[in-house]
Amino acid sequence: MQPMFIYHMPSYSFPDPAPERLFDQLVQNASAAEEVGFDLVTVMDHFYQIPGVGPEAAPMLEAYTTLGGVAARTGTVKLGAMVSGVTYRNPAMLAKQVTTLDIISKGRAVLGLGAAWNEEEHRGYGFEFPVVRERLDRLDEALQVCRLMFTEERPSFEGRYYRIDRALNSPRPIQAGGPKILIGGSGERRTLRLLARFGDIGNWFGTLDELKHKKQVFEQHCREVGRDPSEVILTVMAPVVLARNEEEGSQMLEALTPERRAGVTVGTPQTCAAALRPYLDAGFAGFVLRNPVYITPERVSLAGELIRLLKE
Repeated sequence: MQPMFIYHMPSYSFPDPAPERLFDQLVQNASAAEEVGFDLVTVMDHFYQIPGVGPEAAPMLEAYTTLGGVAARTGTVKLGAMVSGVTYRNPAMLAKQVTTLDIISKGRAVLGLGAAWNEEEHRGYGFEFPVVRERLDRLDEALQVCRLMFTEERPSFEGRYYRIDRALNSPRPIQAGGPKILIGGSGERRTLRLLARFGDIGNWFGTLDELKHKKQVFEQHCREVGRDPSEVILTVMAPVVLARNEEEGSQMLEALTPERRAGVTVGTPQTCAAALRPYLDAGFAGFVLRNPVYITPERVSLAGELIRLLKE
């Protein structure tokens, strides 16, 4: 199986800061990602910019309005959020939004969902921010609700936090069985078990040794719930920065926050491909490249060279 490549857009701080140009620049990048071979384009589901990417007051667009616009301006690349916070929306409403995205995109939607973590934006927007145990309980129920909304005509569900009563989701998703589900997070006791039960794609970060350990834990959860782990695509935040030469690489590395620099390989597509092959050898099947580095169509095109090398 060829590796999956995800172009993630956590930043809207483009070279031209004019608000009326922001969406056009975003679409240019998404279109470039589609053209060079990325399989999935994702945006964050946040309302404030997050630490490690930029200042809190930096531009941030609402995820599903943005994805609907991108869907209308692209043709083949899959689209989703990396990932929606379970506390931000009623899960039946979220399933409806993602189904609508599937209709607009003609079958290219992905549902990304996680337990949420940014307490500051919860406080600012007046959302409840329960303790992590409750957020994970909510994530469990929300995944069940979304799956039912995707697969059954008039499903009902009664949980502690969410319920639906013969809920109608018409029109149905275009994708058979509904959009694939991407679960963010790698908590070993709860999140990886939810991935084993409900997920089609997982996204993790960490050193290769840490990721190998997480994979072993995930596979154990799969055995316990009766799931074939090969059915789930495990993706990692690619620890590489692509550059045409050493000087450019140094400049790009300097532009990253200290958190993003740790353990990063900087170099040409050939150098970065060599750095990523051990992840493929270890059984990981996808990589996420983020737009704070690949912020222009030209930078995205350079990533296309890496994709071609690893898909050969």
